[in-house]
Amino acid sequence: MASVILSELTKTYPGGTTAAVDHFNLDIADGEFVCLVGPSGCGKTTVLRMIAGLEEISSGTVTIGDRVVNRLPPRDRDIALVFQSYALYPHMSVYENMSFGLRLRKVPKSDVDTAVQSAARILDLGDYLDRKPAQLSGGQRQRVALGRAIVRDPAAFLMDEPLSNLDAKLRVQTRAEIVRLHQRLSATMIYVTHDQVEAMTMADRIAVISQGVLEQAGTPQELYDRPRNLFVAGFIGSPAMNFLAVQVRPDEDTTRLADAEGSTELALEGARAAALRRLGITTATLGVRPEHLRVGPPAGAGLAINATVDVIEFLGNDAHVHVSAGAHDLVATVSARQPLSVGEAVVLSADAEMVYLFDPRSGDAIYEA
Repeated sequence: MASVILSELTKTYPGGTTAAVDHFNLDIADGEFVCLVGPSGCGKTTVLRMIAGLEEISSGTVTIGDRVVNRLPPRDRDIALVFQSYALYPHMSVYENMSFGLRLRKVPKSDVDTAVQSAARILDLGDYLDRKPAQLSGGQRQRVALGRAIVRDPAAFLMDEPLSNLDAKLRVQTRAEIVRLHQRLSATMIYVTHDQVEAMTMADRIAVISQGVLEQAGTPQELYDRPRNLFVAGFIGSPAMNFLAVQVRPDEDTTRLADAEGSTELALEGARAAALRRLGITTATLGVRPEHLRVGPPAGAGLAINATVDVIEFLGNDAHVHVSAGAHDLVATVSARQPLSVGEAVVLSADAEMVYLFDPRSGDAIYEA
């Protein structure tokens, strides 16, 4: 396996007014599992294709191991690709599909058999080697596609939304299998997905991309606890973070935040209040995650939101409660046993330390230091 280093990676298309990928920098350690996430059209697949050699690099460098590979064709980059489409040969058996690339490279038959049998053991495909793809489930076909990559023993695995064709239950099962595969192989994996839940549950680190720009890279916990800006805060977490526009009213020792309708109020003291005063802003964007909201007034100082229940989504143990608070539509994740009804007036609250603040001019998060 090998590290992958992306330095000032840029992609522009002829006639385009903006870069599809703009000065992208990311160091991926040997054996690390990194997810590239972002909305459709953000550039994540373009980054993957430039690493693979399927897309020409406008500027910057891709280094795999100790080699800059910009001018190398895909076959010489020592990478293995797994796509959204399984791309299996329907007339070949599982064994033949997995061994096809090695046979093309004239690898000795005994070595081919050893590699295929080893990959089949890792992926629990030993009983299916004689079957054709049509005789397999979707999850088994995806494992065959993974096996075809494993037998090559590449420096890095590149995966482009490999689970998007699977149903919800199978997607959960297969992503767990990919995580186990990474643990067994200690492989360098770069995984593209638009599903931030996939990224949060699978990756060692996540790179969040917006309009070709790397917004933030970090562990799932880092991105969840300390997002750099509004985009990352809104993208990481399910349901998404709630945002409210509030006015900033600094007093001598306390900074009060309230929305225009008076339905939301928060009093801040200490370092975060001082940070707001230093910025000198009169408005801010307040963020709070649905799972940090509870029904009832705050215990002491904290965020208080007067709201009306609009919709209740029952999820078994939890419920997503959609409420309106002034001009804002918010979501709270509460216990399904919480007695609530549509049309009911409620007070939602959250501890002050669970509330995020953002500069409305730049979108940057405002922290104590």
